Amino acid sequence: MIRVLLADDEAMVRAGVRAILGSSGETEVVAEAGDGREAVGLAQAHRPDVALLDIRMPRLDGLAAAEEIVRTVPGTAVAMLTTFSERAYVARALGGGATGFLLKSGDPYELIAGVRAVAGGAAFLSPKVARYVIEGLGGADGGGRLAREAAAHARVAVLSPREREVLSLVGAGLSNPEIAARLHLVEGTVKAYVSAVLDRLGVRNRVQAAIVAHEAGLVAT
Repeated sequence: MIRVLLADDEAMVRAGVRAILGSSGETEVVAEAGDGREAVGLAQAHRPDVALLDIRMPRLDGLAAAEEIVRTVPGTAVAMLTTFSERAYVARALGGGATGFLLKSGDPYELIAGVRAVAGGAAFLSPKVARYVIEGLGGADGGGRLAREAAAHARVAVLSPREREVLSLVGAGLSNPEIAARLHLVEGTVKAYVSAVLDRLGVRNRVQAAIVAHEAGLVAT
């Protein structure tokens, strides 16, 4: 079972999300919080597989809570659950270590798939969010895009062919077990490759690596 901490200041939202996740038969909500400070404390106490956080919460907002959970509970993956109208927060959430960004207005199956993905070590962005991120987090001007593509090509040039192959699969959203199966490697070897890729690219997590992969043209569209 995937153990989930759910944080949202609206009880009805929590009830709906809990029901959706429970319907999958593979997810258990082990703790619920109504504000960000409580979410951090419960994450430290329960050490869930996934912390699913709303952005707008009292006492401590979800973005600050996410950063604190990433820092103090490294075994817990963090995903944000919010409205797309708050897309200005996407950059900070991903920069702070979140590996998932899900929309409250999304399909229930998308929510289940997202929690499953981040629990497995992969990144998951709702389609609208993914499009926004790949367009440069709001900077869709042609010159800026060309500059980012050039910078991305320079960054991946230092990777070995196998590391670029792993990066392309990370960019496609595959988890470590899926990459291992695709490349006929053991999972431990894939984890070592992923760690090396993150280090050599100078990024903090798989989402940031995936952005580089897309900008460098390593991911088929």
